[in-house]
Amino acid sequence: MMLSTIVLYFYVHKLLTDEVEEELRSTEARIESVIKSNNPIYQLPPVVEVKKGIEKRVERLKDTLIFDPSQNEIEEFRELTIYSIINGENYQITVRTLVVESRDILIAVILSYLVIILFVFVFLFYLNKAGNRKLWAPFFMNLAQMKNFSVTSETPIALIKSDILEFTDLNYEITTLTQKVRTDYKNLKQYTEDVSHEIQTPLAIIKAKIENIINSDNLNNLQFEHLNSIQKDIQRLTQLNKGLTLLTKIENRQFLNAEELSFNDIVKQRIENFSELFPLEINIEDDAAVFVQMDPYLADVLCDNLLSNALKYSTTNEAVHIVFIHKTFIVSNYGENAVLHPEKLFDRFYKESEHKKSTGLGLAIVKKICDLYGLKVQYHFEKNRHHFVVSFP
Repeated sequence: MMLSTIVLYFYVHKLLTDEVEEELRSTEARIESVIKSNNPIYQLPPVVEVKKGIEKRVERLKDTLIFDPSQNEIEEFRELTIYSIINGENYQITVRTLVVESRDILIAVILSYLVIILFVFVFLFYLNKAGNRKLWAPFFMNLAQMKNFSVTSETPIALIKSDILEFTDLNYEITTLTQKVRTDYKNLKQYTEDVSHEIQTPLAIIKAKIENIINSDNLNNLQFEHLNSIQKDIQRLTQLNKGLTLLTKIENRQFLNAEELSFNDIVKQRIENFSELFPLEINIEDDAAVFVQMDPYLADVLCDNLLSNALKYSTTNEAVHIVFIHKTFIVSNYGENAVLHPEKLFDRFYKESEHKKSTGLGLAIVKKICDLYGLKVQYHFEKNRHHFVVSFP
């Protein structure tokens, strides 16, 4: 557009210059015709000047500045001077014309062209914007459908049809992919539930049979120790199976019964249950009410895992401290040394010590529950105490 404006400027300038020159020559020709007809010579300084008896020279065409008394200012003129022999006598005919009006016209043309360019640009911009909005509307609507897509939903994804071939192909591939994902999820979910159920049954049977054998009178001390060790391994395997199953359900977002819960009341209730299993003292500072929107079962699991972790890993008879402050729940227990790899603390199967009979899934489950409901869980070691801090939104 800028280049075309420059080209137009010089083109119009040339047209106007040629038009002015043509006008000058036309006026000069009419003056010569008057002189040849012996009519009175027309004089109108500074526009027309005719001088007689001037020696013939080469004609001149130039721009000049002349004071115009009528306007009381200096004006720019285009001047044509011709030397002719008419009726046997030499004449100098000078014809001038103002070029100011031509320049104004030139500026007006250029400005008009620029305004047209600006108008076309604005028009095409909004036309293109509106066209793109209409063109891409199905895509963004389908994108919203994809964001709301869930593998747990029973209804397939419903995409908006489009006249654009590429969008149609994309819709087909997305529909095919989501159907496959939903099918694979259902198969995996069914497999996990079946495996969990089928494992629990033989484990329970084995555990019951071992208890019967232990309770019999025909065992020596070595056999009793072996059977007791097997029983503990079965118990650990049962807990491991339950933990993995719970993690799978959390990751698949199968807990949808969220309620407004008082986290203070839940913690107090779980403390009563733990007080019968662990001899350690539990102190609670209930300085602020903390409420959360989550599944009641997962809230119990979150509290149980943090409390059991603090009770099991406390190295002395120091009390476990629980603190409620503004939107924060803190559990701390005594420890001689900080965790060696705190960045791995919430990973599956990570254990600091092999002496503890732990599945290594408790804190991983805590992290998954916090991630599910937008909570933030952190660990730090301060003043010989391990602190687990859960921040609520």
